[in-house]
Amino acid sequence: MGAGVVQNRDSGGRRRRGRGRTRPMAEINVTPFVDVMLVLLIIFMVAAPLLVVGVPVELPKTAANALPGEQEEPLTVTVAADGRVSIQTTEVPREDLLSRLRAIAAERESTRVFLRADGNAPYSAVMEVMGALNRGGFADIGLVTETGGPALDGRGG
Repeated sequence: MGAGVVQNRDSGGRRRRGRGRTRPMAEINVTPFVDVMLVLLIIFMVAAPLLVVGVPVELPKTAANALPGEQEEPLTVTVAADGRVSIQTTEVPREDLLSRLRAIAAERESTRVFLRADGNAPYSAVMEVMGALNRGGFADIGLVTETGGPALDGRGG
């Protein structure tokens, strides 16, 4: 199914002598287009999972090392066991959380924030706050834990 060329013939059905004029066929060969599209589809299918950014999750007690410090004072958001939310030491109503986070993000250079959550806080409350942090402009969310927890390798803290 390749593209072909049709040559003009004179009225007697004979080929014209000299330089023959050719005209392209009016059919479009879509095979190369389909091949390219299939290759691009495969590339995107392989690359898409690599583009997903995950949130590092640390349990309340781990054997992990502390994160290195920054020059700017770190922003800390705390979720209490009963679901109350505080920015630094100030308690913030849930309906005002997103607007305050956006205002803080506009003033800060870093998008890093530390999320402290009580081990007994509902998982849904912690995830709601993480979503608000992300929508508020903080892309680098670190979960704060205490050191000395189990390393899950059979040795205790």
